[in-house]
Parts: sequence; C-alpha cells; structure tokens
Amino acid sequence: MFQSHFGEFAALMTAVFWTITALAFEGATKRVGPFAVNLIRLLFAIVLLSIMSYFSRGIAFPVDATTYMWFWLGLSGVVGFIIGDYFLFASYPQIGSRMAMLMMTLAPPMAAFFGWMVLGETMNLKGLAGMLLVLSGIGIAIWSKPSGEKKAKLKFPIKGLLFAFIGALGQGGGIVLSKYGMGEYNAFAATQIRVIVGIIGFTIIITFLRRWRNVTATFKNKLALRGIVVGSIFGPFLGVSFSLLAVQNTNTGIASTIMAIVPVLIILPAVVLYKQKVSWAEVAGAFLSVLGVAMFFI
Repeated sequence: MFQSHFGEFAALMTAVFWTITALAFEGATKRVGPFAVNLIRLLFAIVLLSIMSYFSRGIAFPVDATTYMWFWLGLSGVVGFIIGDYFLFASYPQIGSRMAMLMMTLAPPMAAFFGWMVLGETMNLKGLAGMLLVLSGIGIAIWSKPSGEKKAKLKFPIKGLLFAFIGALGQGGGIVLSKYGMGEYNAFAATQIRVIVGIIGFTIIITFLRRWRNVTATFKNKLALRGIVVGSIFGPFLGVSFSLLAVQNTNTGIASTIMAIVPVLIILPAVVLYKQKVSWAEVAGAFLSVLGVAMFFI
C-alpha cells in the first residue's frame, strides 16, 4: 500500500517540511532580508544534496544529466527559486509566513493550468469551481469590515500580497517545468540542477545590486543563521526534493493538492511561535482554500 501511494506520501511530507521551512525563513528574512536568506540557504542545500547524491547514486553532482534536462530544470530553477522564492520571502516581513502560505494555495491551480498547457494534463469544470473556492478562501482571510464602516478593508499590505502572488506564480510554473525536464531522472539530482542555477542567479543579482555586505553580515547573526540552516534542510533539500518525488510518482494535481495543506498546518505553530492573532475568518479561509485546491483536481 505504501509503495502504491508513494507519491501521495511524498507530497504529505513535503507539506510538513514546507510548514517548518516557512516558519524558519520568516524569522530569518525579517532579520537579514530575502537576498541573503535565499543565497545562503541554497549554498547549504547544494552541500546537503551533493552528499545525498554521492551516497545514493555514487556521484556528487548531476554530471549524467542531459542538455535537455539542464535546460528545462535550469529554467525551473529560474522561475521557481530566483523569481518565485525571492518574492515569497520578500512577502514574509509584510504579511507573515502564515498568510503567505495561504496565498500559495494559488500555486496548485496555476500548476494545473501550466500542466494542461505544457504537459497535456486534464482540466475540467470542477477545476474552475476549485479556483473560485481558493479565491473565496483567500478573500475571506484578507478582507475585513470594521464595525461601523460600510466598506471592507484589506487586513494586510497590498505589496506583501502581490509579492506572495508572484511567489505562487513562480512555484506553480517551476514545478511543471521540473516535471517536464526531469522525466525519470533522479529527483535529488534534478533538485541539484535547480539549486545550482538558483545560486548562479542570486550571485549575479547580489553582485549587481552590491548586497554582499548584507550577505556576509548574516553569518554574525546567530538567530538568522539558525533559521536559515533549519529552513535549508527542510526547504530546498528535503521539501523540494520530496515535491519532485511526489510529481514523479503521481499526478501533478494530486501532489499539488496534498502539498497545499500548508496554510492549515501552519496556523497552530504560527500562533505558538510568533504569537500571531488568528481570526475565525482566517481559519475558515485557509480550510476553504485547501478545499478549493482539492476540488480543482477531483
């Protein structure tokens, strides 16, 4: 039974890992900013992935990957890591990891849409209904109507919500590009390619923007560095690799649905660790969005 549902189990573990990494990176990003966190976490990840690859495949780096794989997985790294993750991390100081993860429920419908366009996977009318539920859940969570006022107002800065939306767009596109380029190739080696391209991309951007002083100062900030280490283990190492295992062993939509439960999983630890106040409307919105994601792929 476990073997027949390995893809679904990998997707569930991905959701748990991403919950941990979102909380860890929220704290780190608030202290040192998204550029430093993104680059350092990818450097940690490539070391961990190389060790894993050496012991599991006998080679430390993906030298056996074809040019085709490097192109599509590299493009996935640009879309998912450089664009998607930068904007996701940049949204943390604005709206917090919990709300950012709720916005990320838009990623599975986007992945399904891109999967339909690129991979020829199925889309149906239930998917459109699911999209409406996702949008409704997000709407319930981010809008409020203060007593005595006629118009509803956003609870969170529009800049942070926009950043999180771009992050969701990058995540949805990145995972489909990964599946397109990976085929039957080793998931951890495929992640290595994405991470390598991400490191190169952030190195170029940080050099161009002259942010290296900020990056080096991060190593003196113990709390930020601890968050990056934890996030690196559960994010680009375990989380991304298990997400690729999930889409490799089951339908993209099913995997994305299970991985989308992060907004529900993150509520309790966000309250306990960051003392966030969560309204019943926000809880309902999280459940509604996850239900919408599930409907999208039924």
